Amino acid sequence: MRPTSIKTSLAVATLSVFLSTALAQTPAASQRVPRDFGKIEFQSACASCHGTSGTGNGPLVSLLRRSPPDLTLLAKNNQGVFPMNRLYEVIDGEGVPAHGSREMPVWGRAYRLMDAEYYFDTDYDAKALVRARILALLEYINKLQVR
Repeated sequence: MRPTSIKTSLAVATLSVFLSTALAQTPAASQRVPRDFGKIEFQSACASCHGTSGTGNGPLVSLLRRSPPDLTLLAKNNQGVFPMNRLYEVIDGEGVPAHGSREMPVWGRAYRLMDAEYYFDTDYDAKALVRARILALLEYINKLQVR
């Protein structure tokens, strides 16, 4: 065998071992990115009042002055159209006074605070991150709709 082919073979073998080791240590894509981020967001932010199924039967209902709406009927109650813009505004709550009578948390503000704590030393786009979280949540709520 010629010296260059031995060097090439050795380099290829070393590279193969390195890549297989690196890939074995890399988590699978399903472990890195949540499968349904909107569902995770719903379970952590909404299910306590709206219930895991979105029908308004969460464990905190008895503590509320008004029962939360059944989120599975939003499109049905809106002539079959999922009210995306209206729901976005309700969840974001940007126009809601800080100390009003609203029982639902102002999630846009809450997300901005949570994200600021997490990304405090990183340059990030706060508005884009909040928007992504709310849109993922709305996508999941849209999947809950009675058809």
